[in-house]
Amino acid sequence: MKKAYIFPGQGAQFPGMGKDLFAHSEKAKALFLKANEILEFDITQVMFEGTPEALKETRVTQPAIFIHSVVAAILAPDFAPDMVAGHSLGEFSALVAAKALSFEDGLKLVYKRALAMQRACEKNPSTMAAVLALEDKKVEEICSSIAEVVVPANYNCPGQLVISGSIKGVEEACVKLKEAGAKRALILPVGGAFHSPLMEPAKEELAAAIEATSFHRPSAPVYQNMTASAVTDPAAIKANLIAQLTGAVKWTQSVQQMVADGALKFTECGPGKVLQGLIGKIHKEAETEGIQ
Repeated sequence: MKKAYIFPGQGAQFPGMGKDLFAHSEKAKALFLKANEILEFDITQVMFEGTPEALKETRVTQPAIFIHSVVAAILAPDFAPDMVAGHSLGEFSALVAAKALSFEDGLKLVYKRALAMQRACEKNPSTMAAVLALEDKKVEEICSSIAEVVVPANYNCPGQLVISGSIKGVEEACVKLKEAGAKRALILPVGGAFHSPLMEPAKEELAAAIEATSFHRPSAPVYQNMTASAVTDPAAIKANLIAQLTGAVKWTQSVQQMVADGALKFTECGPGKVLQGLIGKIHKEAETEGIQ
């Protein structure tokens, strides 16, 4: 039975995240303190004591989830993945866990990504919406019929797709999607249009940083969001990471491919249980567990 380790993205944060790891492991404590040093602010204080509002800020959320996820993986007993994958931001955690990227470099890139995305959101007021109980193909058709920027952004599981784009475009799409039979088309409380063409300014900023960072061949294949297939070549990993900012997160397709390649057990490393829930909907026979 092949083991897959998976890593959550933005939205998995919660007050007190990582506090137990810090308290019970010297190795974890060293990494948390190293993170404070790299970021030049006390992120551990926000993670352990901060309010839900403080944790929602993109510049805090992304590094916080990354740190928690990587530390959880490093401390996991018998951590020997046959394959890894991460949802959006989680792809960086997966790459560090699979030794394609150092913890320090991964955190620097995640922080740069968070700041670049926040700036792109301020530049282009935009949003996202969750679409429930409508076929992916129908959602794609409706998005492409709208003149405004609106695209499928997260293929989370069958019957759950998140769209992303301009406020006008997403609002228009929601009306059409409900008319087409969607059970819900709900605007999400997010700061901008992640995984859409409106993230182009952030993509340009991040591309330079990724190109300047040293990547290695991972210890296990990484199923990347852009391709939904196993990738081990460092140059391809970099290209997919850059493209991911404006491209869709193909989570459903990635999990389906991992199952096709022999994965039967999925271990979620990091805060929350979101991915375990999605995997249960993508492949009901899969075994799931979480490490926090």
